[in-house]
Amino acid sequence: MATQTGKQSLWQQYKTPILLLGGIAIGSLIGVISPGLGQTLKPIGDIFLNLLFTIVVPLVFVSIACAVGSMANMNRLGKILGGTVAVFLGTGAVAAACVLVWVNLFSPSAGTNIQLAAAEVGEAQTAAQMIVGSLTVSDFPELWSKSHMLPLIIFAIIMGFCVASCGGENSPVGKLLANLNDIIMKFVGVIMTIAPLGLGAYFANLIGEFGPQLLSDYGRSMVVYYPLCLLYVVIFFPLYALFAGGKPALNRMLKYIFTPAVTAFATQSSAATLPVNKEACDAIGVPKDVSDLVLPMGCTMHMDGSVLSSIVKIAFLFGIFDMPFTGVGTYAMAIAVAILSAFVLSGAPGGGLVGEMLIVSMFGFPAEAFPLIATLGFLFDPAATCLNAAGDTIASMMVTRLVEGKNWLEKKTVPGGRSEAPRV
Repeated sequence: MATQTGKQSLWQQYKTPILLLGGIAIGSLIGVISPGLGQTLKPIGDIFLNLLFTIVVPLVFVSIACAVGSMANMNRLGKILGGTVAVFLGTGAVAAACVLVWVNLFSPSAGTNIQLAAAEVGEAQTAAQMIVGSLTVSDFPELWSKSHMLPLIIFAIIMGFCVASCGGENSPVGKLLANLNDIIMKFVGVIMTIAPLGLGAYFANLIGEFGPQLLSDYGRSMVVYYPLCLLYVVIFFPLYALFAGGKPALNRMLKYIFTPAVTAFATQSSAATLPVNKEACDAIGVPKDVSDLVLPMGCTMHMDGSVLSSIVKIAFLFGIFDMPFTGVGTYAMAIAVAILSAFVLSGAPGGGLVGEMLIVSMFGFPAEAFPLIATLGFLFDPAATCLNAAGDTIASMMVTRLVEGKNWLEKKTVPGGRSEAPRV
């Protein structure tokens, strides 16, 4: 009976990626065996993608406004928030720099020969255009378009701060946003129930039209991405812990990081890992007010693994559309877009769809590029979430260093004054 329960638990944890990969595999097989039948399934894939497109805008606005609006009751909000943003941006920049080196050594699109008919690449925006022309819109209705993601994000952040200053999460609007956020995530869950069918139909058409070469392209990207994640964990997680508090912090990190990492990999959800991360931070000795702010923000904003995957996706698309992924301007734009796209990810499985839409929009890729990197997102998600969520605990340690100094572990060794923290 215990074995059966264990199998059920394993199925529940991995159900989403198994079903998605199963749908893709079956659809690809249909496209290989019967290209004509595969192309007739295109409307089903289009319906699924259109549903995703329509939920993106309300998801971004409500989730960000709700998260920012609930921050008002922190005594040290200003200092902690500043340290949190600095850590998130700093580790994201490190991750971006590492992956830029990596994709130039091992191209994720090497040997690809995908040609998407009727797909023309628009002109990518310069840094000045992104700053001046992409951060705002001239009319309120223009906010509610997936083509204007950055103005929507900025508007949602400002809205959240205003809600926080007028009662926060306990105000009528705060409660409304929280309820809307729950409803939207339920809506996303409903859409994701048909994801295996939708992606299967999409791939049946894609393989039927363009051939099985696509599968080897995705396999190449996974071979590039997963070893990169492993190297990042082995090299930079210990360095971050040493910065947070020297050898004592490193020892604590190594002792308590395993459970959050495994939980994140299994559930593929930063939100689902939040309680385990909280236990790990308590055991390590991170102050409660730091972990209470950093961990929830980390669910949607601290996305080192997603930054790694974003630039792999960008490099992949550059290769697919036969564009040179070179130059300081291109790299700077890739880092900026990767960090910004990672910041708008939700804690739910598949939340990277928002960031992938931003990538396509900011670089001027055609709409046909979105399903390609969306599929990569599903394949990359376990490792990306593992880095994201496990990194939240380490980020909390680094923010504590910025707020309380390097010797914070000596000031507060463990909760309750015990000499040894309980195991998570």
